[in-house]
Amino acid sequence: MRVDIITVQPALLESPFNHSMIKRAQDKGFATINLINLRDYAINAHGQIDDYQYGGGAGMVMMCEPIANAIEALKKERTYDEIIYTSPDGELLDQPMANALSLKENIIILCGHYKGIDERIRQLYVTKEISIGNYVLTGGELAAAIITDCMIRLIPGVLGNEESALTDSFQDDLLAPPVYTRPAEFQGLKVPDVLLSGNFKNIEIWRQEQAEARTKQRRPNL
Repeated sequence: MRVDIITVQPALLESPFNHSMIKRAQDKGFATINLINLRDYAINAHGQIDDYQYGGGAGMVMMCEPIANAIEALKKERTYDEIIYTSPDGELLDQPMANALSLKENIIILCGHYKGIDERIRQLYVTKEISIGNYVLTGGELAAAIITDCMIRLIPGVLGNEESALTDSFQDDLLAPPVYTRPAEFQGLKVPDVLLSGNFKNIEIWRQEQAEARTKQRRPNL
């Protein structure tokens, strides 16, 4: 998978992609993440990529020309499955969406900033708009990092144990059950006996029951 991220703050994304599983995915050749500084496509020597909005109002708007030029330059190199815009009014990111996106080969993520992007870019280029929650961030960079992380970790070979991704919360519309490790007793709290029994059938039944109970209690909407 190749993910090209267009941003006005590329430095914000350098650390998240240079550690843990995402770094491993890149080192092993499962994924390529490319940061494109939108100011490289600025309309003038001052690095301008935004302007006042028509009709007045507070806040600047990201201009058409720099974004269009950046996208067109990328499209000359390859065909993209999706051009994603990180937007508060986009489709809410969930696990099924992450599963579907992980099957794509080439993706552009356009990070919003200021008051957003000129609407014409959304009409002409964007194929999918994604929100990571009902709140507003300073910019779309952190959202882009989250989207990228949840896609790439699902690529076969990225995780040490592929079954791990299949048992994550939300994969079957349930929260994950409680998990334990050594010691068997900690500050008076013991690991449930069933997990120490070695009876894998009973363990799976217990985990399913716990997942259903936890989901009903904490996330009944699922």
